[in-house]
Amino acid sequence: MTTIRPELLDELLQGATTQEAIFGFGPAGVLKRLTGAIVERALAAELDVHLRQEQEEVRSGNRRNGKSSKTLQSEQGPVPIAVPRDRLGTFEPQLIKKHQTRIPGLDEKILALYARGVSTREIEQHLEELYGTEVSPSLVSAVTEAVCEELNEWQNRPLDGVYPVIWLDALVIKVRDQGLVRNKAAHLAVGLTLEGRKEVLGLWFETNEGAKFWLRVLTELRNRGVKDVLFACCDGLKGFPEAIEAAFPQATVQTCIVHQVRNSLAFVPWQDRKLVAADLRTIYTASNEADAEDSLRQFEQKWSPKYPTIAPSWRRNWTRLVPFLAFPPEVRKMIYTTNAIESLNSVLRRAVRGKGHFPNDDAALKLLYLALRNVEKKWRGATNDWKRIYPQLKIFFEDRLPA
Repeated sequence: MTTIRPELLDELLQGATTQEAIFGFGPAGVLKRLTGAIVERALAAELDVHLRQEQEEVRSGNRRNGKSSKTLQSEQGPVPIAVPRDRLGTFEPQLIKKHQTRIPGLDEKILALYARGVSTREIEQHLEELYGTEVSPSLVSAVTEAVCEELNEWQNRPLDGVYPVIWLDALVIKVRDQGLVRNKAAHLAVGLTLEGRKEVLGLWFETNEGAKFWLRVLTELRNRGVKDVLFACCDGLKGFPEAIEAAFPQATVQTCIVHQVRNSLAFVPWQDRKLVAADLRTIYTASNEADAEDSLRQFEQKWSPKYPTIAPSWRRNWTRLVPFLAFPPEVRKMIYTTNAIESLNSVLRRAVRGKGHFPNDDAALKLLYLALRNVEKKWRGATNDWKRIYPQLKIFFEDRLPA
């Protein structure tokens, strides 16, 4: 790595003895002057290369033709620079392109703030207070609009052929539609790859969460390349398991145990809730399906006189609740609940909380996508115990998984 000569640093820092003089936003700030000088030197080098190539290729006789001034917005505040020009006007700088007024890095800060649900006005104030940089609402909109093309590519990208697990859930947000603020369901699909990493497969909007729309989502996943899913984890929405099996007939559908317990406890007053929850726990922590059925029978005898709706609910959904019991503890932990996607939903809820409602679907999609992008950056590693889990899955699904 090239080091900077101490003599050069001494020259730059001469007379700068305070934080303000070094990091300050005034014209004398060392970092600001250094940023401007480096950009100008790089642009001059770009022009040198351009003129040399033109001379070798077409012998145009093109040459330097003075400079034009430009002010760039940066993390050090406004930075005035002089942009070199050529006589024939064929020079197209790459570091700072024509009409570009922001040094790379500032856009990412705007997007990061926007993804956390910070309003346009608050972004303006934040950047001005922290960096001394003035940005307009139209600039913030332009920066965030630039992600729409990226969003479209992401939503239509090809997917892997096999996912050991997909988690499916929806988040309700408020969107203005035809002059009225309506609740809309943002449908999310998260997949677990063969390498054990989580990946958001897509984001879809619909007025209500329903099995028919989920079938459209799952069909789209198939059209984008998904051929097989081992486990599909979902909530207790009516018709949801059938929609999954219509799209992926071999998938093992697991209804979320946490949703089932939560729905059961909704009928129980607080004074009995801990006792009922403890007895329900004996059902879904049983060693196998037969023991779980015995626990349900005991629960029914004990609690049905007082809470007659709970046990029948478990019996109605039994075939969708117990598939995970056929697998080892490490696999069970991964598939018995949709918590993997609900934790993601909690991040999205924090991002939309300060918005009240969105002016249209595109604005909502843009914010949710940016928030998802931030979350996915933290999902680079494989899930816990994946080196133990994959060989177990390979035993159960030998013909459906690569070696």
